[in-house]
Amino acid sequence: MKFQHSLLNEISRSLKNTHESISVAESVTSGYLQFSFSQMKDASEFYKGGLTAYTLEEKVNLLNVDKTEAEKVDCVSQNIADQMAFNVAKLFNSDWGIAVTGYATPVAESQFKIFAYFTIVFKNKVIVAEKIELDDKTDALNAQIYYAEFILESLNKNLNTQH
Repeated sequence: MKFQHSLLNEISRSLKNTHESISVAESVTSGYLQFSFSQMKDASEFYKGGLTAYTLEEKVNLLNVDKTEAEKVDCVSQNIADQMAFNVAKLFNSDWGIAVTGYATPVAESQFKIFAYFTIVFKNKVIVAEKIELDDKTDALNAQIYYAEFILESLNKNLNTQH
């Protein structure tokens, strides 16, 4: 794993300059986004924290996602990612919230595809909501890293457009 230090520095600088905070809810990336934020300079000035909710039960109990919907979609949909992002921002009382849910390996529930949904919210408004699709031969670790870096790049691009 090689960090894109310039990307992390840009995100850190933007959040510090605007005095805004951020929190993260992860599933498929299993903490990689949280780790990335912890590596940013002066992270404690803007990064409030995050959680990894890997199972339906944790997504429902900790992130207040709709249980009925989560059961129907195996916790993987754009709406579930939206709920996770809104609720992690609320839980941590942060300006920005990021959430990601998906698959890093091809399984029956994903029709043997590898994909993830992510959402970035800012002050209770969806800024980005996208699906990332990868080749079904992508190895799980590379999928998780790709998702996290893609999301961080998207965040960086959108940090400056909100002001």
